[in-house]
Amino acid sequence: MELGLVYAILGAALSALFAGIGSAVGVSLAGQSGSGVISEEPAKFGRVLLLQALPGTQGIYGFLGAFWVIMKIGLLAEPMAVSTSAGLQILFACLPVALAGLLSGIYQGKVSAAGMGVVAKVPAETGKAIILSAMVETYAVLGLLATILLVNGIQVG
Repeated sequence: MELGLVYAILGAALSALFAGIGSAVGVSLAGQSGSGVISEEPAKFGRVLLLQALPGTQGIYGFLGAFWVIMKIGLLAEPMAVSTSAGLQILFACLPVALAGLLSGIYQGKVSAAGMGVVAKVPAETGKAIILSAMVETYAVLGLLATILLVNGIQVG
């Protein structure tokens, strides 16, 4: 196996791994806060679940970044010959979604956890808590977009 292909696969793996970790931590943080809310008022489960689910999207973005690389190098069929230079380019092109997903997933989880207080005290204002949490996600989306644009610009094979 060529070293370039190894670098490209590493980029895809880091994309899914780091963004997935960010989502796992974020969903966990929000879920811990949400558990307190629904232990007192089980009827608020739907509102709590929505806030808890928001940080989970970063893992999806990381997976999409990884999938983009997998399709680029033909890994599902016959992998292309990837030069070391192209492999390194792909590896670095995966960093925006990997790191933005990691950090925004964690911080979105913190904002969602704080939003659980809104759900607990003023359920009619849940939408505002969702908007505050969704603002953090903007940067994960930008990371995914940067990764897609960078990967598309790399000449492989």
